[in-house]
Amino acid sequence: MSDVKTQEQIDEGLEKARRMVEEEEMGLRTAVGWQRFIVPLVALSWSLFQLSLASWLLLDSTYVRSIHLAFALFLIFVSFPTLKRKVSIPGLRWLSATDRIPLVDLFIALAAAGMALYIAIDYEGIASRVGMPNTRDMIIGGLLVLILWEATRRVVGPALAIIGIIFTAYAFFGPYMPDFLSFKGVSLHRYLGQISLTTEGIYGVPIFVSAKIVFLYVLFGALLERAGAGKFFIDLAMSLLGRYKGGPAKAAVLSSGLTGLISGSSIANVVTTGTFTIPMMKKVGYPAKKAAAIEVAVSTNGQLMPPVMGAAAFIIAEYVNLPYLEVCKSAAIPAFASYVALFFLTHIEASKLGMRGLHKSELPVFFQVLSGGLHYLLPILYLLYELIIPRHSPDMAAFRATMVLLVIMFFQHALRARREGTSIGAGFMKGVDDIFDGMVAGARNMVSVAVATAAAGIVVGVVTMGLGGLVTDIIDTLSMGNLYLMLAIVAFASLILGMGLPTTANYIVMASLTAPALVTLAGDNGFAVPLIAAHLFCFYFGILADDTPPVGLAAYAAAAIARSEPIPTGVQGFLYDIRTAALPFMFIFNTDILLVGINSFPLAIFIFVMTCVGTCAFAAATQGWFIAKNRFHEMLLLFLVCAIMFRPDFFGHLLGLQNHYLCYLLGVALLGVIYAMQKPRARKHEASLMAAAAEGAR
Repeated sequence: MSDVKTQEQIDEGLEKARRMVEEEEMGLRTAVGWQRFIVPLVALSWSLFQLSLASWLLLDSTYVRSIHLAFALFLIFVSFPTLKRKVSIPGLRWLSATDRIPLVDLFIALAAAGMALYIAIDYEGIASRVGMPNTRDMIIGGLLVLILWEATRRVVGPALAIIGIIFTAYAFFGPYMPDFLSFKGVSLHRYLGQISLTTEGIYGVPIFVSAKIVFLYVLFGALLERAGAGKFFIDLAMSLLGRYKGGPAKAAVLSSGLTGLISGSSIANVVTTGTFTIPMMKKVGYPAKKAAAIEVAVSTNGQLMPPVMGAAAFIIAEYVNLPYLEVCKSAAIPAFASYVALFFLTHIEASKLGMRGLHKSELPVFFQVLSGGLHYLLPILYLLYELIIPRHSPDMAAFRATMVLLVIMFFQHALRARREGTSIGAGFMKGVDDIFDGMVAGARNMVSVAVATAAAGIVVGVVTMGLGGLVTDIIDTLSMGNLYLMLAIVAFASLILGMGLPTTANYIVMASLTAPALVTLAGDNGFAVPLIAAHLFCFYFGILADDTPPVGLAAYAAAAIARSEPIPTGVQGFLYDIRTAALPFMFIFNTDILLVGINSFPLAIFIFVMTCVGTCAFAAATQGWFIAKNRFHEMLLLFLVCAIMFRPDFFGHLLGLQNHYLCYLLGVALLGVIYAMQKPRARKHEASLMAAAAEGAR
């Protein structure tokens, strides 16, 4: 009975998660009557269009960007009400209507789509008058910018729109600013011409990557979730780790990491896996706040995981002009090392609280889970094969993996029906329904990414008008040429922006503003920072904003499930994520962690293991516990281990070693000394816990 109960909990949790994610992505509008068909049909058409682009349909890139944005804008205005709070004033209730699509919003949706398509409709005319837009170009371009800001406000909140407005105002009023901030300024013709009629603004690199690649991976993830892979990942993690000390927390790390492979949203990760793992963590003794915070930390880190990385991996590849596989290679060690450290951190918390795992009867059976869901791994493995062995382009790899997944989805219910002796026809219909739901969900999940990349393109467009050099000068002045202070400024700015921006948009804004400045100013100070390191630095701190109070949306989602206070949950989650905040500073100074110039597989594995040792030492130092409670001198020694593991070149130079990799062995030896120092206290702590448990049993 316990196994059945656990299964029912999983199904209930996943269904609740699906509803929560859909509400987050689509708002609360649920039209009735004929209007209820609008969103599903348009969303399905968008998914089919994107799959066609990846297979047989050949279009100029400008047409692709334009149509992609048109679909996104239309879906936004028919899905999201103008205001989230109810309006009770007669005649204005349509502003918050959730049971229908007001005619005003339907008209705006059609107009917005038409404006997005304008660059494609009059492609030849616009190309013939580059730099000299006519009156019609100006009117439509200006309206498109305004409508895009409104769409952004409805989907991702006002922050990104406000940032766009500030940069736009700065572009016009720059000549009137103080000397320190003075900018030559631009004319209205140049602004609208570049922002709305070229591929250096709204239709720039970010939205092209969104249209060409990101959509396919988001669609792949949505289809995989509809097929049942999310439930499989949770079952698999619980069957492997649930019986160990703090098992549900360790299972949360593994299941969220697996979900992060194909998910681009930390909030979706929280509500998908957290609806099951958070109650189970509370059951074995984790306080509600810590249970929620652990789920926040693991779900936030899911965006670090290649191959999707919250959709930013593809944009990074375009910006730094590297093959996509090289970006995944550079991001791999920091991502996996961060998860290893978080896994260790959950063990620390369980040790502090004296927790045990779940009973075997409460857990699914590993081989039953694996055999029942092995087919979910096939499309993921095929995707990795396509990317690594024949090295096909990311969009082709995603398309082919999606085709494999669609075949599995179509037949899986029918084959199950045949084994169980039920209707095979009903099984095929269930497969068709899952495919339809997955296609619609994929398009729905993309609207926030598409509009965020388009709106961020406005900021990028303004920067390319001449602001880039000014930003470099400002950062140089504020940091006084100090690289450490410069990195701290960029990190702080990323955290602040990330409180109101989606991760991808935050990365685009910060990378366009600060990544070139970091590389330039570091070079001026005699320190070579690879461009990929600067971009990943901006990306990491944008991700951390998802659990940074007071906004941290992932923390709010987890707190709602755990029934804890959102702000304390966010603070605790950020404390858990400090180890992730340390990593970007380290790979700036030790590019071996990014495998820059490292082509030996054994050496890469060695660096990975040593990086894991360093992150675990950092986690132990900041959490006040290694295998027993840290004493002050032990905490200092743990920080020293961390420093050695992250900067072996620096310590190698201090010690006069020809091969700085030998310093890693020094760090491991020092960690062994700390272990020996704490072992007697750890035994004593364990004995006291066992005695307390025996006393409680009496």
